[in-house]
Amino acid sequence: MSNWKSAYGALETKAEVRGIHGLPPRSFSGQVLGIIAVKLDYPKLPGNVANACTFDYPVCYEVVDFEIEQLFAGDPAIKQMIIEAAKKLEAQGVRAIIGACGYFAHFQKDVAAAVDVPVFMSSLCQLPVIKAGFAQAGSIAVFAADGSSLNDDLLAQVGSSTERLIIQNVGDMESFAPIRWGGHELDNGKLTDDLCSLAKDLCQQHPDIKAILLECSDLPPYAAAIQKATGLPVFDFITLANWVASAVLQKTYTGWF
Repeated sequence: MSNWKSAYGALETKAEVRGIHGLPPRSFSGQVLGIIAVKLDYPKLPGNVANACTFDYPVCYEVVDFEIEQLFAGDPAIKQMIIEAAKKLEAQGVRAIIGACGYFAHFQKDVAAAVDVPVFMSSLCQLPVIKAGFAQAGSIAVFAADGSSLNDDLLAQVGSSTERLIIQNVGDMESFAPIRWGGHELDNGKLTDDLCSLAKDLCQQHPDIKAILLECSDLPPYAAAIQKATGLPVFDFITLANWVASAVLQKTYTGWF
């Protein structure tokens, strides 16, 4: 296991750029986040974790090949493949690792123990912080690609539970089917409308909802529309990624005072 902190090569001043630099030999460098993604074929629009244009900083992908149902179930047979993907990303010099599916939470502790860089495998890692931000009487709506698999055993891996959660399955929505089952055509307008309608209806049924968390890595493209429709804070994989990236890629502040 490498010491990721010793390999920092941040250059912020002209003097630093002109200095003498040495880092572990790599074929390329500068990736802030490493992303473990399942091999799935369907349109991945900007905003999707699997679309590199989503991010304002460099990312590096490592693809793992197994059935998505295995990930939903937390199949132990895929654990080592995921760990090896994380180790490969670490060797390539990424500053932190995230997953590209909320159900990577099954392997959060295993991957974190296997590498030295920070690991946040699931959007669900945000739940303890989100819960802390609202009164105990408030509920958090979670939009999940497979609602039946989002249970206390899974959430325990990220330090949370189903307490105060209203879990909304989106996997059976017709407009979500190309993503859920792998299709080559996606009606993005209909999916946007359907998700917004679902969110508004859910908030009417449960007026104590204080925030929405989008579990699925395919849902961030719709976060802004959902927020506009409900007026609520919306958390997703990109709020997680940006939070992690800001921690491992801090900037020097300048200005008047």
